[in-house]
Amino acid sequence: MRTRLTEMLGIEHPVMLAGMGGVSYAPLVAAVSEAGGFGCLGASTMSSDEMVSEIREVRRRTDRPFGVDLLTAMPGGLEDQVRLLVEEGASVFVAGLGVPSEVVRLCHDAGVLVVSMCGKVEHARRAVAAGCDLVVAQGTEAGGHTGAVATMPLVPQIVDAVGDRVPVVAAGGIFDGRGLVAALALGAVGVWVGTRFIATPEARAVPGYKERLVEAREDSTVVSRAYSGKTMRVLANEYTSYFEQHPDELQPFPAQLVRSMGDEAFHLGGGADAGGVDPSKEAYPAGQGAGAIEGLVPAGELVRRFVEEAEEVIERLATDGAGSVRH
Repeated sequence: MRTRLTEMLGIEHPVMLAGMGGVSYAPLVAAVSEAGGFGCLGASTMSSDEMVSEIREVRRRTDRPFGVDLLTAMPGGLEDQVRLLVEEGASVFVAGLGVPSEVVRLCHDAGVLVVSMCGKVEHARRAVAAGCDLVVAQGTEAGGHTGAVATMPLVPQIVDAVGDRVPVVAAGGIFDGRGLVAALALGAVGVWVGTRFIATPEARAVPGYKERLVEAREDSTVVSRAYSGKTMRVLANEYTSYFEQHPDELQPFPAQLVRSMGDEAFHLGGGADAGGVDPSKEAYPAGQGAGAIEGLVPAGELVRRFVEEAEEVIERLATDGAGSVRH
């Protein structure tokens, strides 16, 4: 399945793994890239040394292209981290929570593409003006830090605004091949998928995370500032409910992040061996597509399913419009 995205990134399928902090580590990234998609490390929760180690592990596992995702809004150190990912051989830098104006030239001088996560049309315009090579139009259905505009109206508006200059990738609530076809129909050149890839054997996750995703319904998530001070879609629990009832206690980013970690409600970057995880208050970022997850599926198989299902849908649309697909 070839699109402008596959040509730009040198990949086989227009399916990108979201660079999820605490989840997208080398095993998951390499599995997605090896299957022909585009893997992306979630380095926002990593130290510089850990990021370098994970990049090297990805490179040990695959010679396919991959990227590194960092939060532009995090205080200090962005330029140093970007220099490291460039030196270690990543082909793409993905910027979340802000336009990375100060490092675009650094990346371009090294032949590294810059991707910007955008929740509004104006975000996309600023990203393109700053020199970003690709934008991800992320609707509010997405898990993790997210905006207020839904994917269906957001994607075509961003395509209309900047699609003649840079490719647009769709994100938010996309969990199978039907979502890929819908994204292409809206003018996007591929999809950026997070939540569905958490429910894989390769994904890193704190205790209870994958189990809660499999149990989740379509209405099990809530957008909350409880964990970082910024709007984040997570699985609803007692902690999110508390701050819904006590909004006066919410602090701005990153003070609220410090509080949630101090409350042992956010084991940022923790793995399966993380201690003290209480599902009644733990941060489990998840999109509204979580209700469609029926079990764990290997990441490479998921990439193949996205493409197979998309091709089935396209063929079906040319005939009778009937049928269903697997999750």
